[in-house]
Amino acid sequence: MWPLVTVYLHNYLHKSLTLAGLVLLAMSCFMMLGNYLGGYLFDRWSPYKATIISSLISTSAIFTLVFFHGWPMFGIMLLSVGFGDGACMTLLNSYAASIKTRSTRAIFNILYIGQNLGIVIGTLMVGFLLKHGITLVFTVTSAFYAALVLLTILEFNVHVDRRVSTKPVEPGAPVETKVGGIILAICSVVLSVYLAYALWESVIPVHMTNLHIPFENYSLLWTLNGLMIVIGQPFVNRIGSHFKLSTQTYTGVAIFAASFIWLIFARDYTAFVLVMIMTTIGEMIGFPGIPAWIDSLSTPKQRGKFQGLYNLFMSCGRALGPLIGGMVLDYASYRELFSFAAGLILACVIALWIINRLRVRNSLAS
Repeated sequence: MWPLVTVYLHNYLHKSLTLAGLVLLAMSCFMMLGNYLGGYLFDRWSPYKATIISSLISTSAIFTLVFFHGWPMFGIMLLSVGFGDGACMTLLNSYAASIKTRSTRAIFNILYIGQNLGIVIGTLMVGFLLKHGITLVFTVTSAFYAALVLLTILEFNVHVDRRVSTKPVEPGAPVETKVGGIILAICSVVLSVYLAYALWESVIPVHMTNLHIPFENYSLLWTLNGLMIVIGQPFVNRIGSHFKLSTQTYTGVAIFAASFIWLIFARDYTAFVLVMIMTTIGEMIGFPGIPAWIDSLSTPKQRGKFQGLYNLFMSCGRALGPLIGGMVLDYASYRELFSFAAGLILACVIALWIINRLRVRNSLAS
């Protein structure tokens, strides 16, 4: 859905990139509201009922778009999709973090592979379905959302244990009352990387089509991304298990930031393929460990709250990315935009490294 929104608004409904960015901003604001509410309901209400309701909200909105996908109905329905998806994302992460039979790192790696398998299927399909009309795209999307509702009803009615976890945590993890600073620092990195990631999902497809690269080829980049993750993530996981979650995060995020510097010079499809490979390597190394790192710093009673915070900052980054991208491109070039994205990520990861070093030093001193 995300890459489709900007292209559909700009190329089919003939709206400006700034308006497309505002639509994605509004969608992400509703997603952030869903993130917060999903975490709150997981901690304080029925996770099962909350997951069913949130998935039904998204499904109903997508089904409506099959029949009404003009302006402004398209934008209005995206708000409901954002809200429902936001709640589902937090609830899913919270369910995953509550599993005690395997390590948190392994669970989130499996979840990450599953999400990217969806990217392989989804982006490959949308690139070719769009040629046959937006109605077919939303019809197929509705079928997948209906499958989500069915899966939720059949499989998610399980007991969630909120007692103290026995899973191993990061060495030197401080007590509950002292984790606010480090978690906010981690979330600032999340915001920066997903702000940059949103550029791949919003302005870059327009940039590529302006360079006379077909949208189908753009969709194939995401298929490449997903296939690399599905095939390569198990090997990355084996290597990553020998390192701290913090080290894994620093390394992956730094590679991800460097890919945006390379993106400045991309002018043909081969260059975009190489940049996507580098982006995916950084993503594979750095992204899966972030929610696991956050969970290692939280208690079971705060699991929904902190996973909600993680997803909230993710949604915030996705909200700001298209808007900032559209605004920058109204007054500057893609070179300045990609340079800004790389600089922001590096600044946030350096700040996180400093804060975590101080945290570990204080933990050892006490």
